Amino acid sequence: MRNILARGVAAGAVALLALTACSTRSDDTSAGASGSAAPAKGFAADSLIGVALPAKTSQNWVLAGDLFTNGLKEAGFKSDVQYAGSSTTVADQQAQISAMVTKGAKVIVVGATDAAQLSTQVEAAKAAGATVIAYDRLIKNTQGVDYYVAYDNFKVGELQGQALLDGMKAKKDKGPYNIELFSGSSDDNNSAVFFDGAMSVLKPQIDSGDVKVGSGQTAIKQTATDGWKAENAQRRMDSLITSTYTSKTLDGVLSPNDTLARAIITSVKGAGKPIPVVTGQDSEPESVKSIVAGEQYSTINKDTRNLVKQTIQMVKDLQAGKTPEVNDTKSYDNGVKVVPSFLLPPLIVTKANVVEAYANDPDLAPLTK
Repeated sequence: MRNILARGVAAGAVALLALTACSTRSDDTSAGASGSAAPAKGFAADSLIGVALPAKTSQNWVLAGDLFTNGLKEAGFKSDVQYAGSSTTVADQQAQISAMVTKGAKVIVVGATDAAQLSTQVEAAKAAGATVIAYDRLIKNTQGVDYYVAYDNFKVGELQGQALLDGMKAKKDKGPYNIELFSGSSDDNNSAVFFDGAMSVLKPQIDSGDVKVGSGQTAIKQTATDGWKAENAQRRMDSLITSTYTSKTLDGVLSPNDTLARAIITSVKGAGKPIPVVTGQDSEPESVKSIVAGEQYSTINKDTRNLVKQTIQMVKDLQAGKTPEVNDTKSYDNGVKVVPSFLLPPLIVTKANVVEAYANDPDLAPLTK
């Protein structure tokens, strides 16, 4: 088990980039393994299941709420699916989780608004006999979380970093390439995981001089996008263009998700500059259209349907008194414990494979024609 930061140390000269990490992850996984902090006991088939999700800042969260509502109903459970009302405060979510405990929820699924500020509520849920599943975002610094279900987020970052390099090289045979780095909201544990995964690919190229960060802003605190808000990313990109790219060419931008990618592209177009290679994540419909149109270079397909399906399967196993399947018992340390996890594989999508990637997605397949 190694801290994500250790990957950068192995690569050398980490201090240059001032990387920080919010979770612990290793390369080793245990496929097909199972385990939990407490034995499964089972509960009534029509029990209440709570789902606490963050604010609707991206389309995948909106979809997740609908899928949980319908999927839990189809499985015979009562559900209480709630969204935090603001992306800048955790108070709504803390109150929602507490209310779910009071209502007697047997399982509480949490997509954390702030991964570091839910320990009191999660531990109260455990004390009341509920099982807590961290959904998409790991909950930090608590023994109260039992399971974590997500796409492999470090791998997501690696794919984004490699896509950025591949896209730039496809446009221009040789460097040096000028890039800028964006990361997600600092209160989201995944932001550092995505960033560190990408930097594990980009840092050797930066060290060699083949890739240059024009602004010099390489630390995650400098690149963070508060609340994952598009307007914050666009404002920062506007500033970077003015300060650094009035005469210099911008070849690529590492964007952690599709919402921010489109904001970055809007900024560049508004400045009358050529669109650089821009990465993304989440397969948002507008970004799929943008990829087909040749503007956004890439996204990551993390099918929310599969993630919700896997989470509901965990709930069904718990209801039946079974220990849910996990496939990683070593990688995700929340600062207090290693949380048994089920990780799904992400898929990089570019114009070259966009039709194939979404061939079985009834919502996105029509957008690729």
